[in-house]
Amino acid sequence: MNMRIACITAGAGRMYCGSCLRDNTLASALLDAGHDVLLIPTYTPTRTDDVNVSMQRVFLGGINIYLQQRFGFFRTSPHILDRLWDFKPLLTLVTRLGMSVNPADLGHLTVSMLRGTKGVLKKEIVKLVRFLQELSPEVVNLPNSMLIALAPAIKAEMKVPVCCTLQGEDLFLESLREPFRKESIQLIREHADSVDAFIAVSDFGARSMAGYLGIDRARIHVVPLGMNYAGFEKGTAPDTEPFTIGYMARISPEKGLHFLCDAYRILRSRAEIPPSRLFSAGYLAPEQRPYLSGIRQNLESWGLTGQFHYHGELDRAEKLNFLKALSVFSVPGVYDDPKGLFLLEAMACGIPVVQPRRGAFTEIIENTGGGILVEPDKPEALAEGLLELWRNPERRIRLGELGSQAVRERFTSSRMAEAALAIYRSVL
Repeated sequence: MNMRIACITAGAGRMYCGSCLRDNTLASALLDAGHDVLLIPTYTPTRTDDVNVSMQRVFLGGINIYLQQRFGFFRTSPHILDRLWDFKPLLTLVTRLGMSVNPADLGHLTVSMLRGTKGVLKKEIVKLVRFLQELSPEVVNLPNSMLIALAPAIKAEMKVPVCCTLQGEDLFLESLREPFRKESIQLIREHADSVDAFIAVSDFGARSMAGYLGIDRARIHVVPLGMNYAGFEKGTAPDTEPFTIGYMARISPEKGLHFLCDAYRILRSRAEIPPSRLFSAGYLAPEQRPYLSGIRQNLESWGLTGQFHYHGELDRAEKLNFLKALSVFSVPGVYDDPKGLFLLEAMACGIPVVQPRRGAFTEIIENTGGGILVEPDKPEALAEGLLELWRNPERRIRLGELGSQAVRERFTSSRMAEAALAIYRSVL
């Protein structure tokens, strides 16, 4: 039986955000299965590297919530003026000019959003709820717990089930300054009873968020990540020279590019290793430019400047070309990542991965056999893992084949949609 589903997603400005990619892939798979799905962007238009199925109109637009947070006049201004600030080309322009996504700058705004209809952003939340009323969905899915204040507002007006996805918001919350961090967590916990089912994207994510937010683990269901693998060539890891290590994720300390560079330095200190390359790619926020500059300075001091290449942020075609040039892939995050979508992308191209044993990395690699796990937070251990795959090209190829086959069997968009539908139906 087909369902009417309203899926809300959270735009991340100019960035190819893993959560946005996941939400868009899920909505697309649900549409392909014949369901009536509307993907509703909030904050900014979403940016995806596949066909974007989100609607044109943006709710809780970044300009509007900024103005209403700062200036009382805009909290009661006419809706026609609000629609001007939510004009998609204007939001796109503002995101290109730069909007801060640094948690240290967003404490007040985060708390205001979590106060829902009791806060200064009430007007914007009411507009979204009224729009949902016009849609008359059978179920509403929120993209993360940062928008959980929508749940009681929806329940008060619509009497429909609300699901809330958990996609690693604890990293953002832990970066907030006090007292905003503590107040934000308390508000999320207060709104949790209005949610009919929570959805985590990994077993690790379900366990960690249950403890972090004080939610009964039985209320958190797991819908593993899935991908559309069109264009991702299935095959073996390239056995070509020079040996090329790849990193493709946001350029930031928590994702561990500096850690990978340190491991590369150790690797290159081995006399047996011939000239190699370290390729990196991903979104670089303005506030992270000094971080990348520091990495380049370190590499220069180690005599490795010409072996490091930053390829910028990549669209889908560029991403595929980037991955196909690699011998091995690693994003050694220094926190417990609950997603790891980039691992699926690398494995889909037959590239084996070397990852620290932490977060969702452990279950993805154990469930696919597409790489090796090393002790976290030790560049020497990561270097040894990379060295093992350089020394053993046959194993490198075998791991690439296992990963490529496994992700196409276990981590598909259709399986993700089926798992989500089972949860939606259970709460009706």
